[in-house]
Amino acid sequence: MKSHIPFEKSSIANLPSKYGHFKIRAYKEGHQEHLVIFTENFEQQEAPLVRIHSQCLTGDTFGSIKCDCNNQLHKALELIAKKGGLIIYHAQEGRNIGLLNKLNAYALQDQGRNTIEANIELGFAPDQRTYDVVREVFHDFGLTKIRLLTNNPAKVTVVEELDVEIIERIPVIINPNPYNEGYLKTKKECMGHII
Repeated sequence: MKSHIPFEKSSIANLPSKYGHFKIRAYKEGHQEHLVIFTENFEQQEAPLVRIHSQCLTGDTFGSIKCDCNNQLHKALELIAKKGGLIIYHAQEGRNIGLLNKLNAYALQDQGRNTIEANIELGFAPDQRTYDVVREVFHDFGLTKIRLLTNNPAKVTVVEELDVEIIERIPVIINPNPYNEGYLKTKKECMGHII
């Protein structure tokens, strides 16, 4: 999992938000720029809340309801603001196929493919994400025990491979709507998400 690309790191800045006061830092990995959003008090906790959130411009920024990304991100921000912790905003759009190809996959989904079928038809693996930045962040922040906010068993495996103890896995369950029912069904039945 170790990256061959060195990370460039920003200074830590303040990020006041509607959920509370956070700190923010960027990690540049090649052409990708990831973010870490964290509360000042998280280091005082034995096992802070952590979410590895995969970037979703259509959901996170434009409020698309074809997925559950926006709701998961904002639920995590709200929880972390109250209880302390951090979010790794993982800049690998469309499970790391990029925005252009993600929209091509959306078009195929409009024709009836699920997310996995669309990625494969475009010549990609169902999930192309890599997690080198997670290792870097966990090392920088000295994380050894966490409470992980995720429904994705692959992210549990990523953390366990870093020899970080997961004290608790906290699900981030979002109520389905008519536009994302198929997407959530695919995540559950084909990708093993615990939802």
